[in-house]
Parts: sequence; C-alpha cells; structure tokens
Amino acid sequence: MKIAIVGPGAIGSTFAFHLARAGHEVTVVARGARLAQLEKERAIVTTDEQRAPVEVSAALKPTTPWDLVLVTVLESQVDAVLPALQRSAAKQVMFMFNTFAPLDRLRDAVGANRFVFGFPAILAELKDGKLQSQVIPRALSALQITIVTDEAWAAVFSKAGIATDTQVDMHSWLRTHAALVVPVMITSFRAYERGSGLSWNESRELASGMAEGLSLVRSLGHRLTPSNVALLDKLPAPVLTLGLWLLSRNPAIVALGGKGPGEARTLIDAMVASAPTRSARLRSLRP
Repeated sequence: MKIAIVGPGAIGSTFAFHLARAGHEVTVVARGARLAQLEKERAIVTTDEQRAPVEVSAALKPTTPWDLVLVTVLESQVDAVLPALQRSAAKQVMFMFNTFAPLDRLRDAVGANRFVFGFPAILAELKDGKLQSQVIPRALSALQITIVTDEAWAAVFSKAGIATDTQVDMHSWLRTHAALVVPVMITSFRAYERGSGLSWNESRELASGMAEGLSLVRSLGHRLTPSNVALLDKLPAPVLTLGLWLLSRNPAIVALGGKGPGEARTLIDAMVASAPTRSARLRSLRP
C-alpha cells in the first residue's frame, strides 16, 4: 500500500518504521530539522541502528492516490496541514492525536467517506534524530493498545507489528482519555521543571481535577470509555492522590514533562470551552 505520514516525530516515525518494514511504500512529509535529517538518511533510523527506507518529501503531493495519509501532528498544528489534506487524492485520511474537541470539523474537512481517527499506544522519542520506541503489545490490551475507527487499518497496523484494536465511539474515548491524562501531563511537567516529586496537596488538587474532568465527560452525554475507566472513577480520592504522587516520582513519567505544557493547555482550553461553569478546577490547574 502507498502510505504518507504527515508529521514524522516520534509517533509518526514509529508508524513509518513498522509499515516500511512490513513492505508498504511509505513517504514521510516533514519540515525543518526533521526534514533535513530524513533527507540525509532516506530512512527511519533507530537508536540501535536498524533502518527502514522511506521516501521523503517537504509537502504532501496532491495528485498521489495514497491508500492512507496518516496525520500525527499535534492538534495545535493540524490547521496548517488541513488545506493540503483537502486537496489530496488520498483514499483515506487518518488523524491521530490527543483532542477533546468535536471531530466534526476534521470529518467535514476531508469528507466523511475518507475520515478515520486513531490513537497510538506507543512510547517513543527521537534522540538526535534516531528513533527509540516501544509499542504497547496486545498482551497489555486491558490497559491500552493502539486504536482506530476502521477495522481494515487495525488489521494493517497489527500485521506490521503495531497491535491495534477498533473503537467505534472514538469521541467518547478521546474525551475520557483527555480527562485522565491532563492531570498526569501536569504532574510530569511540574516534576520535570523542579526536579522533584509533587507534594501531597498538589497531588490532591490534580486528583480533584481528574474527577472534575471525568464528571465533565459524563455531563456532555458520553459514557466513560473504555469501560474499565468507570472503575477508576469510583476510586476514593486518596487513592487517586497517591497514584499521582507516586507518578511524580517515576523517572519515565517525569521525563515526559520535558515536552512542555502545550498539549495539556490545549486540552484544558477545549474542556473549559465545552462547559465553562463545570471546569473551575481544571481552569485553575492550567500550566
């Protein structure tokens, strides 16, 4: 299959690496320093020097009949690429990023018949342009694996080594996920900035923000998705507080704070905009 990946950061590069290794024709569309790195290597290169050859482009060619264009930019960057996606002759366009906003705008932009959404369960980073990544395996599907709204692409990704399931109610899933991860993002960012764990009071405030976020999701007419989150929502506040307190002392979680607070801000802004009167705690926690 002919697949273009727009935004080959750590997540996009992981998909490019696995799909190219599986025999697909992969083109990565990049800019800036990442474009220069890829033009030099003509491949996704891992930190242990494995290589997956890819084509490299500075722009998405509009006349190419891509089987899939996979968009792995941040939500705050998607408006910049929407015009190229609208002009593209791609058969399907899959967006893959954190969002709390309604998906209708993206669906309308590329057409309902072409629209697909997904979310990666991948731990990845680029170190001097080289990829280090870990795909969450199917054995941990009770926690989370990569999900998409299309069964055919779930099968393609799974066959390429990225275990993937389908999720029909993606909007509910994304909003539930945002409510869960925003306090974790803030936890990691604060701990990274100061070089030490959070206090108990800070952790309690963030646990309260998580509870408010989950309540907000329900108030907007969504069921908490996946169903095991409903169990998490019933945990006593001290248990959630302890969980965040411990996460702020986990080196892997703290390292994620190096990405900065931008994604958490975008998610909180969307949550507040959806229900200003029911998101006071989240507003106060915005980094």
